[in-house]
Formats: sequence, C-alpha cells, structure tokens
Amino acid sequence: MKKKDIFFTGLMLFALFFGAGNLIFPPYLGMEAGKAVWPAIFGFVVTGVSLPVLAVAAVALAKDGIQSIGNYVHPLFSLGFSIAVYLAIGPFFGIPRGASVTYEMGIKPFFNGNGGALSLLLFTIIFFALVYWLSLNPSKLVDRIGEILTPILLLSIAVLCITGIIQLRNPLQAPAEKYASAPFFKGFMEGYLTMDTIAALAFGIVVVNALKDRGVQQRTAMVKATIQAGFIAGTGLALVYIATALLGARMAVNGPFANGGDLLSSAAALLFGSGGKLLLGVIVALACLTTCIGLTAACAQYFHEITPSISYKTYVTIITIFSLVVSNLGLNQLISLSVPVLTMIYPLAIVLVVMSFFHRFYKGSAKTYGMALLFTAVFSVYDSLNAFGVEAKWLEPLFSWVPFFSVGLGWVVPAIIGAILGFMLDNIALKQHETA
Repeated sequence: MKKKDIFFTGLMLFALFFGAGNLIFPPYLGMEAGKAVWPAIFGFVVTGVSLPVLAVAAVALAKDGIQSIGNYVHPLFSLGFSIAVYLAIGPFFGIPRGASVTYEMGIKPFFNGNGGALSLLLFTIIFFALVYWLSLNPSKLVDRIGEILTPILLLSIAVLCITGIIQLRNPLQAPAEKYASAPFFKGFMEGYLTMDTIAALAFGIVVVNALKDRGVQQRTAMVKATIQAGFIAGTGLALVYIATALLGARMAVNGPFANGGDLLSSAAALLFGSGGKLLLGVIVALACLTTCIGLTAACAQYFHEITPSISYKTYVTIITIFSLVVSNLGLNQLISLSVPVLTMIYPLAIVLVVMSFFHRFYKGSAKTYGMALLFTAVFSVYDSLNAFGVEAKWLEPLFSWVPFFSVGLGWVVPAIIGAILGFMLDNIALKQHETA
C-alpha cells in the first residue's frame, strides 16, 4: 500500500476523532489547570490519544471489530455492549453534541448570542442534510475527509493556536481547586468526555474498510497499516490538545468563561477581531461535521451488519433524523446527560481494549475477562450514580479504601484483581476437568 494512502487515512481518522469534545474540553482544562497545565494535559492525552489509538489497533487485530472483542466475554455481553457503545457515541450523545457545538460556537456568535430555538432548528436541518449526503457512500470518506476537509481544519487550528501562544504573554494562573492536587489524574478523567476510546471501537471498522477499498487484504498488512494510520491521527490529536490547552491557560486572565467554547470564541475575537468569528466558525464546522459523518457511517454499518434486512441507507436516515431531534435539546442538557453514561461505559471499554492485547497469555479465558469487567462495573456504576446525582454516600465506605478511588480511578486495581481471580478460577476448573 502506498504511504500516501496511509497518510490520508490517518488524516481521515484524525478528523473522525476530532469533534465537539476534543475542541471544547482541552482549552477549558488549560484555563482551570493554570500552572499545572502540563501534567493535566498529559493525563488528558493518555485517555484522549493513547487509548483511542490502542482501541483502533485492537479492532484491527480482531476479526469482526468490537463484536469479536466483546465475544471474549460472552456473545450476549458483546451484543449488549456494542449496541450501548454505538448508541452512546452515535444518535444519543456524540452526533447531536457535534451539531449543538457547531451551532453554539460557529453560528450563534453571528447572532450576537441571541439565536433562538428556531434558528437552532433551521441550522440542524441544514447540518444533518449534509451529514446524510456525505454518509451515504462511506467508501468516499478518505477522499472527502482525509484529503480535503482535514488539511483545512488543521490549518485553521494552527493559525488560531500559534497566533494565541505567540501574542498572549499572560502569566499562568494558580490551578483551580480540582487541579491543585493530582492534576494528571484529573486530566485523565477529563479525557473521558472526548468519547474517543469508545468511538475508536467504531471508527476502527471505518478505517479497516477504507484500507480494504485501497487494496489491503492480508491481515498482517491490515494491522500494520491501521497502526500507522492511528499513529498519524494520534500525533495530530496530541499536538492540537497541547496547543489548545496552552491557549486556554494564557486566556485565563481574560475570564471567567462558562465553557471551552466560550473561551475559544473570546480568544478568536481578541486575536482576530470580527474575523475571529469566521475563523472559529470554520474550525468548529469542519471538526464537528467530519466527526458526525464518521459516527453516522460507523453506526449505520454496524446496525446493518447485525440486521442485514434493513439497508445501510435506511439506518443513515434513521440516525440523522433522530440526531437532529436530540440536538435541539441544547448543548448543556446533552453534556449533563452524557457524563454519567460515559463514566459507566468508559472504564469497561478501557479494560476490554487493554485485555485484548494480552489475549494469548490467558488463552482467551472468558472467566478472566468476565471477572475483570464485573469488578470494574461495580465501581463504574457507583461513579455513574454519583454523576447522575443519585445519593449513594452510604456506599462510600465500601469503596473509598481502594487505591485511586479519590481521583475517580477506583476501578483500576479491582479490574486487575478480577482478571487474576478469573484466571485462577479458570485454571482450577481446567485441572478438575483433567483429573475427572
């Protein structure tokens, strides 16, 4: 396969990843982290870059993507988990959030912040008409996104960030309370909100299919090309996250800002005047449009595979119409609803992806996978209930003794213990079977 094809596939993957959350969360992290911006953004990069790239590689290694990875546990788990992932990153949260962010940051500023429900509705109709049209032929994604839209997106981001870092010489502020201690782990948790690790489980199939369309058929060549494309995408994401976080840290003295979108809007206006609105509008529109196209294509492909009687085009239609309706709920409502769901799903996805790379060491033991995920689920459900605002303080003494619990990563050690316990139980059962 030509290096050019791998490069543009990597750019396509970058654009698919780089959407609403990737744009609004790093600058806000930089503003809040202040002098602790470096450890905080490194933590963000772990969950926002390293884990998604590993997830894409895991999908390439598996025969049927996320479905095969989930089958290591049980076919029913695989089906349920896969559907939950695709719905979360697709029509329930990911796609509508992309449209809402585009409106809030790219369109609403031209109404001087006074755009109402009608203007949102009209915009989302146009936005999802474009998503629908561009998603109908997924084989053209590399040509349309990787070779055309991504270079424009990267150039626009570079202009904004480089200008900001050069011109803004404001001293960094003291970190906010939540970044005052353990900023790395706080940044790690903030990386959940990008949804990229679970999105990678869907985008992996898009990349594999794009490479197949370019003549890659052998399994070894496919894995190698996918990893190379993932590395290109990951490098781009890391550079953008670091640059926007530094921009946010330098903008802190001009705050306060309600969110990352507000911060970027102010930065664009400060640096480029009225032209800043247009520049930011281009960045946001390209970032969110490309991600929504990729998510729509990935979700439609998956649901068509499990229900072949319903066409890919029909699923694209259903997903775009449903997403259009949900996007009109508003950005703040979408974020508040998505956080608890992601808090529950993300740890399970991380454990599943990491364990898939060590599959041969425990010979694909279903008990090893099952116990690790069970122990993880106990903590992720507890964290999700807290995020939903469900009062569960009486349970805290049962969990608070676990390492990393205070930084939101209480599931890590239990996942390891669960995997070891499952492996031991599987070996005991195997020995009993051999001696019977």
